Amino acid sequence: MRGVVLGGTASGVGKTVATLAAITALRDAGRAVQPAKAGPDFIDPSHHEQVAGRPSRTLDVWMQGETGLRRTYWRGEGDVCVVEGAMGLYDGDASSTARVAAALDLPVVLVVDASAGMESVAATALGFRAYAAHAGVDADVVGVIASRAHGGRHERGIREALPDDIAYLGRVPPDEDLTIPERHLGLHAGAEAPVPADALAAAADHLDTDALLALAREPPRPTDPERTRSATGARIAVARDAAFRFCYPATVERLRDRGEVVAFAPTADDALPDCDAVYLPGGYPELHAPALAASGALADLAARAADGLPVLGECGGLMALSETLTTADGDTHEMAGVLPADVTMHDRYRALDHVELRARGDTLTAGAGGSLRGHEFHYSSAAVGDDARFAFDVVRGDGIADGLDGLTEYRTLGTYAHVHPESGAFDAFAEAV
Repeated sequence: MRGVVLGGTASGVGKTVATLAAITALRDAGRAVQPAKAGPDFIDPSHHEQVAGRPSRTLDVWMQGETGLRRTYWRGEGDVCVVEGAMGLYDGDASSTARVAAALDLPVVLVVDASAGMESVAATALGFRAYAAHAGVDADVVGVIASRAHGGRHERGIREALPDDIAYLGRVPPDEDLTIPERHLGLHAGAEAPVPADALAAAADHLDTDALLALAREPPRPTDPERTRSATGARIAVARDAAFRFCYPATVERLRDRGEVVAFAPTADDALPDCDAVYLPGGYPELHAPALAASGALADLAARAADGLPVLGECGGLMALSETLTTADGDTHEMAGVLPADVTMHDRYRALDHVELRARGDTLTAGAGGSLRGHEFHYSSAAVGDDARFAFDVVRGDGIADGLDGLTEYRTLGTYAHVHPESGAFDAFAEAV
């Protein structure tokens, strides 16, 4: 599977729309497109899946390591992989888009906001290509997509200013229908606010798919193949609804490899399934707090957790497992009450970073002294008592309080950190069950 990375000059230049237009153009040309996202984001991949018809793969050097990154890439399915970058091409010390591209030896097509420039688009591309040597990253900028560019003289000016060794791959025209609404934690998800198919088709008409395919390269295969792990026979209930939407496809795949996965929707008042363990992913519990407060599934979960059922909650899952959740409007709602914390939403984010955790003892996702790498991004804070027990010291990041993460009670673990299955956390979870 050949691939190409669409990296931006900065956040907000139109990478997601350019990626969706490229997926559309390649799909309409008869290609099976595997979308992917550089970095730990959950929301952009939801838009990829809406257009490509298959889950988007997460590619993150920090969370997966280079070998894990390659394994994740090669688990994809398709003729060509389109990787959307994160932020600007070189932004992020732990796992920039440039580092992801270098680890996979994939070419970079730079998405440049051309709404107020022509020759400057070429200058920007040349500068980004030259900066790779200064940054010590082998990022190969081979082409440009002009975002928010008009046709005619505007497009000709951009094309003619580019040097021969930086390809012009087309433009995404300015179109209000190509705008994705935003909220805290990023854009609205793909199922909530899909980009209109006709607007994407119109944008796709302005991209050169033949040139894009000619630039795509096949990354090296992983030298360390994934270790075969036996099935545990565990039946793991996974919350999947509007409140718990931040779950990597690879996580569900790994849990299915190790046991049986059964989904349930707490906001729809689904009953807690018959299960041996529960996983509550992140998401937007704050937007569905009244439904969660009335959920029989959370009440059942509280009773089962007190009896020793293994429960893992990440970020939004931690919030739902807490005593109370107070929204940004000041309304307080009772949650499951398994973990001794009161969570409050804020107007600005409280943490945004890649993280590293070290286990203080044996816990559901790591053995004593084991290290987990992940990321955190949340607008909430959790108030805990002096007697709260934590599973992890925070080596990098913020955690829940005082350099600690992994609030624990019974056999329940709640973290602000999201982790990828390449960390080994979900294998440990399945085996702990």
